[in-house]
Amino acid sequence: MLTLVRTPRDIFFLPQRLLVPLFQRPYVWSEDAQWAPLWSDVMRLAERRLRGEPVAPHFLGAVVLQQQAVQVGSLAVRTVIDGQQRLTTLQLLLDAVHAQLEMRQLDSLARQLQDLVENPAHFTTAEADRFKVWPTNRDRPAFNEVMSAGVPVDYSTLKHRSSRMARAHEFFSTSASAWLTEGEIGPRAAALVEILSSQLLLVSIDLLYDEDAQEIFETLNARGTPLTPADLIKNLVFQRLEAGADDIELAYQRYWAEFETPFWETEVSAGRVLYSRSSLFLNQWLISKTFRDVPAREVFSAFKRYISERSDGMRELLPSVQASADLYRNLLERAAARSGPLSRVEMFVYRTSTLESELVKPFLLWLLDPELPAVPRAQSDKALAALESWMVRRVLVRASTKGYNRFFIDLLTHVNSRERALVGDAVEAFLGRQDSPTAYWPGDAEVRRELTSMPAYWRLRRGRLRMVLEAVEDYKRGWANGKPLHEQPVVRGTCTIEHIMPQEWRTNWPADPQGADPEARDALVQTLGNLTLVTQSLNSKVSNGPWHGEHGKRTLLNGLTSILLTREVVDRGADGWDEARIRQRTENLISDILKTWEVPVGHTGKVAGAVERASHRVEVADLVRAGLVPPGQTLFARPRALAGRTCAVSEDGRVFVNDTPYSTLSAAARAVSGSQSEPGWWFWLVGPDTDRSMSTLRDEYLQSLDEDEADLVVEGE
Repeated sequence: MLTLVRTPRDIFFLPQRLLVPLFQRPYVWSEDAQWAPLWSDVMRLAERRLRGEPVAPHFLGAVVLQQQAVQVGSLAVRTVIDGQQRLTTLQLLLDAVHAQLEMRQLDSLARQLQDLVENPAHFTTAEADRFKVWPTNRDRPAFNEVMSAGVPVDYSTLKHRSSRMARAHEFFSTSASAWLTEGEIGPRAAALVEILSSQLLLVSIDLLYDEDAQEIFETLNARGTPLTPADLIKNLVFQRLEAGADDIELAYQRYWAEFETPFWETEVSAGRVLYSRSSLFLNQWLISKTFRDVPAREVFSAFKRYISERSDGMRELLPSVQASADLYRNLLERAAARSGPLSRVEMFVYRTSTLESELVKPFLLWLLDPELPAVPRAQSDKALAALESWMVRRVLVRASTKGYNRFFIDLLTHVNSRERALVGDAVEAFLGRQDSPTAYWPGDAEVRRELTSMPAYWRLRRGRLRMVLEAVEDYKRGWANGKPLHEQPVVRGTCTIEHIMPQEWRTNWPADPQGADPEARDALVQTLGNLTLVTQSLNSKVSNGPWHGEHGKRTLLNGLTSILLTREVVDRGADGWDEARIRQRTENLISDILKTWEVPVGHTGKVAGAVERASHRVEVADLVRAGLVPPGQTLFARPRALAGRTCAVSEDGRVFVNDTPYSTLSAAARAVSGSQSEPGWWFWLVGPDTDRSMSTLRDEYLQSLDEDEADLVVEGE
């Protein structure tokens, strides 16, 4: 290893090719974060040079290069292990300034920069030899096009004009042109060339071809734009793939290039953290292979440990990863289909995704692993049915999810030790034996007890509640266990949850003549029996209107009876819709839920200890849905120094300050006060001349749920 401080002239002058490996991530630097600050530094140094002041070189960071063995007489090649973003940006900058100088016929100065960008023709034997830096294959078309463009460069005609490469080149070209014309061009051009070629410094770490480049890469990867676990794993795999350059490129195109498409680069949430889908998949794939809990921050180190324990090499590993990735993507895309029948496994993916549980994916990857013996369909379906029932029932009784990481590892370890052809029996038996509060399988009696009086519309997240009602609808249509009897399954993820007796019932719905408690009715309208699915959102005037009449709610719902749940309401409500009908329908829906997500015969769900209920996150949207905060409500800042400052609450619970939306009260409070920390629920008052705050309304909401405030998670605090 040789470490030297070098200028761009030192690094780029000799004929050579600095090759960015095809498996490295693409060019990601941007104007705000990197191009503009770099140009600002260059201008500052050039202006000091023009004024005759001493110029201290500007440090740009480090690059790691590794020598490659080549045939005698061939162009020298060094692989860019780290620093490709810096080197590529410098090349774009040098070429953009070179074009500006050439346009102004400053040929001598232009040639000095051209020698740092292009190799002399007599040293090149192929297109890839022309430029000193050759980016990863994903960026090569855009890089080659803009660097080869004639002077002056017409960026609007470039095929890849929207690429980061073209945009960076145009930014530097425009900036250089503006700066050069601010004064006498000759001295300014000379100062600019001097700064670019000899007053920018990089620490160059040169490795011999047989040194371990991966260790250096891992040490330095935290600088600049952070690398994802998928980036690090990719670099490790292809660094250690024992093959020639052509074979490596073929392996990359066949087994890894797919990971750099929008599907895999999309950020998805796991808990409250966003990860690229490729990184999340690799995490889940590792767990399915190792049966170990792998925290997201340790995915790369766990992957290194895993491959060190394997007896085979990267050639065998890549097809394994690709096969599971193809299966994973196919399942996610099929499960995302809004209409049409789904297989048992696809429905499992849809429903568990609605439950926002990524923790079950390793089990799914293990169950469907193409490298393992296939599980008989009946046993696979039985395993998924049992696990889905376990998950949904625990959500419905609001059992805590604490310890799920460990639980799913234990499940994987257990089933892997059993006969694979009987995995369904093994999963069902394992779940049935659990009796701890964090892992038990709720029985029919507990589910019925919890759901009978639960204000489900308040307690369950909208997506989860809709999925449950969809499942009941499909059960009524004959789609139990994926075996259709008649009709198509319900369209998924698009129906609206509608209150049959409206939340604003006092306007058009007379109270029970026997003098029922209005507050009891308020709670009852949020229960399962008063909820249905409709294919379109109802106008609020009609939704809150009376039950009977030509323009009544029953008449309107009668036109939306393609949903069986709604058709039953219309049929049973011919004489009216009241508390008794709501309670009876709640009991009926619970029976359908228990049949949809069954437990083994005789299973009661005994628990050895007190059950900790899952926390309920209180958000502004909850208060809007509960009618405590009407849409459009103006809130007033409490602090005297901010008297007169207001915000407005939207129907979806967002908070607007001067037309700018914020997702929480605390965020809106910080925007108004300028403070880094504001207790939003205390900060906002519901009137200009009152001490009644959003915190007070939140307490009223908690009381309506009959929940202990200590059991809740409050947004923003």
